[in-house]
Amino acid sequence: MQPKPNIVHLPVYQPGKPVDDVKRELGLDEVIKLASNENPFGSSPKVKEAIARELENISIYPDGAAVELSNALAKHHDVNADQIIFGAGSDEIILMIARAFLVPGDETIMADQTFPQYKHNAQIENAVIIEVPLQAGTHDLPAMLERVTDKTKVIWVCNPNNPTGTINTSEEVEAFLSKVPSHILVVLDEAYCEYVEDPTFPDGLKLLEKYPNVITLRTFSKIYGLASLRIGYGIGRPDVIRSINQVREPFNTSRFGQAAALAALQDEQFIEYCRVQNKQGLAYFNSSFTELGLLAFPAHGNFIMVDVQRPSQEVFDALLRKGIIVRAGHKLYPTYIRITVGSQEQNEKVIAALTAVLQEIAVKV
Repeated sequence: MQPKPNIVHLPVYQPGKPVDDVKRELGLDEVIKLASNENPFGSSPKVKEAIARELENISIYPDGAAVELSNALAKHHDVNADQIIFGAGSDEIILMIARAFLVPGDETIMADQTFPQYKHNAQIENAVIIEVPLQAGTHDLPAMLERVTDKTKVIWVCNPNNPTGTINTSEEVEAFLSKVPSHILVVLDEAYCEYVEDPTFPDGLKLLEKYPNVITLRTFSKIYGLASLRIGYGIGRPDVIRSINQVREPFNTSRFGQAAALAALQDEQFIEYCRVQNKQGLAYFNSSFTELGLLAFPAHGNFIMVDVQRPSQEVFDALLRKGIIVRAGHKLYPTYIRITVGSQEQNEKVIAALTAVLQEIAVKV
């Protein structure tokens, strides 16, 4: 049986290496995984209580329209419920956008080093991929605008960008949106927006009021700590959301995911705690990298990308042997690794291990 010709060359997504596998393979008792941008502080206690209550309903299908969660999220963001769509993580919403709006031959524009699922799902739809080089790790919005043609259907802007962690400012994004033709969908992926403290960062929800061709993507996987429950959402104009809903699978989010997200929204104190801890962790990493003579991209999410001045895979392997899992292998940044911000104890162990690894490599050279 032959698959579609346009997918035979597609890579299979490689998640961060599992902790248990590393322990077993290397005989380690402790392994710290800071590769997948998970929340090191877990989730709100209210989430655990909500999940426990939901155990009685395992045999019952979830609400396919997620009405209760839609209403709560609409109130939280001051939008209407018909402006919201949920997915199994924001990944699924990316898939649905590609399915709803792209046909073979359509062009879609994205950065050349960004979240890979934009390209992956566009390729499945046999769209033409236009990749625009980042500038200093940041989306080059004017250059992306220059690549717009009458075949352009969707533009993807990851802000903060994954993996570099950089942001485009409100002024930059507004200038860009004001020139994008209104029939082209602009996807603002704001998966890490809750961590951003820079006052120049744009609020995608406010941009919706002015630009009907914008949809913003957000998730409960990051600061809310619900990564395993796979629940993300998109907010856009009702007509855009309706089109995406037409290709959504029924019951695509679970009862547990909906209940957990609803509870997570009600614990702002936990979110603020995570935000503060993340800010302190980024400051610690930046000061440590300065002491090591390393340069990192300006970080605005819950991760940081640093130039270790050596082949990243070599540093990744050496850190792995010390029980530290990070992310490497970024095609355009072969000497960079991406590190998720952990607890202070975890961060200190990562820096100690990285310092030792760089010294060991220097001795070999």
